Amino acid sequence: MTDASRADNYRGVFDTRLGFGEKPAVIVIDFVKAYTTEGAPFFAQGVVDAVGQSIPLLAAARRAGAPIIYTQVVYHPSGLDGGLFFKKVPSLKLFIQGAPLGAIDDHITPQPSDFIVTKQYPSSFFGTSLGSTLKTLGVDTTVLIGCSTSGCVRATAVDAIQHGYRVIVPKECCGDRHDAPHDAALFDINAKYGDVLTKAEVISWLGTLSNRSNG
Repeated sequence: MTDASRADNYRGVFDTRLGFGEKPAVIVIDFVKAYTTEGAPFFAQGVVDAVGQSIPLLAAARRAGAPIIYTQVVYHPSGLDGGLFFKKVPSLKLFIQGAPLGAIDDHITPQPSDFIVTKQYPSSFFGTSLGSTLKTLGVDTTVLIGCSTSGCVRATAVDAIQHGYRVIVPKECCGDRHDAPHDAALFDINAKYGDVLTKAEVISWLGTLSNRSNG
């Protein structure tokens, strides 16, 4: 199926925009050293590029006063808290508690005001405090950045809309191991679960919030 026929097939059925809400939070999904350290099993140049693209977006979010929530995968040494997922992907042992490759990339180090959520499965909502934290913060819009696009970003997007949150994905700020699953996941998210936009569009919107809070 060509890109043109794919777009035609979805037009009028899966092409509604949800738009921005009033109170966003940025969720930084698994931007950890396992994906950005050359030679590591999960290394992906697409993720390295996405981390770099995310730096100005995170700065814009902080200027706007938007909460920033980082996620990290952390397992018990036994891996039992990862269940069948841990068995399916044995390389997840890199994320056993205290493993250096599980640390957040140094280019986007969390600030004291940021939140860090630990998880064991793809969705940032599953078995974590994320949902209750977003509710307490009064958030209505989740801006999702991170990796991998086809895995944890997509899973989080699905759960975010199911929990009643608008989903915004700045496409340059997500990364994967290969362009094919990356592009397919962005297409799928944009069709069914949220709005996939450019980084510039999201930064511009965050700027309006910053101006409103300073006005």
